[in-house]
Amino acid sequence: MSETSLDAGFFVRWLTAAAASVEREADRLTELDSAIGDADHGSNLRRGFAAVAGTLEGEPPGTPGAVLAAAGRQLISTVGGASGPLYGTLLRRTGKALGDADRVTAEDLRAALRAGVDGVAQLGGSAPGDKTMLDALDPAVEALGGSFRAAAEAAAQGALATVPLRARKGRASYLGERSIGHQDPGAASSALLFAALAETAEKEGAE
Repeated sequence: MSETSLDAGFFVRWLTAAAASVEREADRLTELDSAIGDADHGSNLRRGFAAVAGTLEGEPPGTPGAVLAAAGRQLISTVGGASGPLYGTLLRRTGKALGDADRVTAEDLRAALRAGVDGVAQLGGSAPGDKTMLDALDPAVEALGGSFRAAAEAAAQGALATVPLRARKGRASYLGERSIGHQDPGAASSALLFAALAETAEKEGAE
């Protein structure tokens, strides 16, 4: 992976792209959630990421870490259910790990995202294989050492791999065997986040 450095503007554009993707895919996410959850994942994330995009349109923070931390706080305050705290923790922990640097490398981001994903695992008491967003996040962070596109593809594959799993955490775990055969909505939305990251990087030549 190239050592292109990423500034705050890159992170604003990434999260704005993620918000647009969530808006486009919100109905699909809710449909996935209707099978094994509360049928509100898409609508909750749509509201949360729209609020993030609105916040970043004004005067966004000046460092990558501060952009992610601000986005995480916005998601926690706006999104209902478990999604707000989980996504908020992901972004806030990642932002904290990036510190106050004006620019960061892709490797800096990979290491910081690992801290964010570990925070999600701790908060949710879950691990890869439990049919949660971690099944997309964990392989994505591992693959980010190769390229942003590799991370996006790993996240997408991880989300699809939740279909045959039995849920062991979250609302879906109450369904037992009936959770098998359905894609986890949190893993699906996590894949959108990494797809937006790859698209943003490719547009800017930061592959």
